[in-house]
Amino acid sequence: MADRLVIYSTAPAQQRQDGLWLDAKFVQGMERHVAEWPGPVSVVLRDAELPLPFGVHCPPGSLGFDLAVIPRGAPILPHLGRDVALLVAAADDHEALDFPAVVHGLGVKLVYVLEYTLGTRLRILWMDRKRNPLRRARSALWTLKQEHRLRAALRGADAVQFNGYPAYEAYRGLVRDAHLYLDNRLSASMMATEAEMTARADRLRNGAPLRLIHSGRLEPMKGAQDLLPVMDMLAARGVDATLDIYGTGSSGADISAGLDRFEGRVRLHDPVDFARELVPINRTGADVFLSCHRQSDPSCTYLEAMGCGLAVAGFDNAMWRGVQTRSGGGGLAPLGNVSALADVVAGWHHDREALVTASAKARAFAVDHDFDRVFSARMAHWRKVAELEN
Repeated sequence: MADRLVIYSTAPAQQRQDGLWLDAKFVQGMERHVAEWPGPVSVVLRDAELPLPFGVHCPPGSLGFDLAVIPRGAPILPHLGRDVALLVAAADDHEALDFPAVVHGLGVKLVYVLEYTLGTRLRILWMDRKRNPLRRARSALWTLKQEHRLRAALRGADAVQFNGYPAYEAYRGLVRDAHLYLDNRLSASMMATEAEMTARADRLRNGAPLRLIHSGRLEPMKGAQDLLPVMDMLAARGVDATLDIYGTGSSGADISAGLDRFEGRVRLHDPVDFARELVPINRTGADVFLSCHRQSDPSCTYLEAMGCGLAVAGFDNAMWRGVQTRSGGGGLAPLGNVSALADVVAGWHHDREALVTASAKARAFAVDHDFDRVFSARMAHWRKVAELEN
């Protein structure tokens, strides 16, 4: 019986003199895949040929799955034996877009996973400071040409799992079997407790200063340049608020240089461990997550902040709009309008009960989409497509 799962992954791998190194989060995630798949599991990775910042050494026999590390552009067909039931690959990876033709006639089902829309990919290119205008234009043209291949690949797949509302809404009409999920790292045990929610609500109702928080890569494409202007506008509106920023990136120096004018009300911190440090800080040391993200990619930050009981103030990109309108767990400002984003926070400053309500709705929505629930639903979908559902 064909029951093998093959995952063609974009996770980095590196062959060194002392053996194989893999991304630590990838190895942890594969443990769950192996546990919830009824047959053997194989993974095909490409050699990154670059240092892995969070790599772990993987001696032979230490993994619970078969692994092949291949050069970029190498064919996957040699890794599809007769026992393969399902091939899973990222449709965001242009090297995987010919897979419908590869599996045709082999009796292998194909599931794609997709995150980005064409608009998001183009927006990322135009905001990339590392490319000059000519390179950005060439990359945009190449991306437009790939869109035809992407759409053909989605039509040829047996199913597609969409991470986030934008990709789901943009492409679900092309596919035979569409599965929507909201990726995040927050398990049920990591959610804010009732006691923590009550303590935050009591503090807000007593008129304490609003505690804003932001975490992530400090890059223009993530809207990092808008964080301090929002705080300037809150000060101009007479809003007593603080902001703690966790992260590094190309905008970090500019943020650091602008801190003095806030007299300690805005603080910049190095990144901290997500589960051990950032989650407890979100749960007990913050009231609002400030998101200046202008892109529509499916950032897991929204749900991770919401699960900690934080209302989110964010721009009206397609992903946050999808989450906010379904959850009521925050506020929307027109895309790129920093003044309007400050108004969202100022509105909560003056109406604390509205903020308490938004916080409760944020947590409730995140609970419905915790990591374990989302992951198990995705695996059940894979088993169904492969006709291996228990």
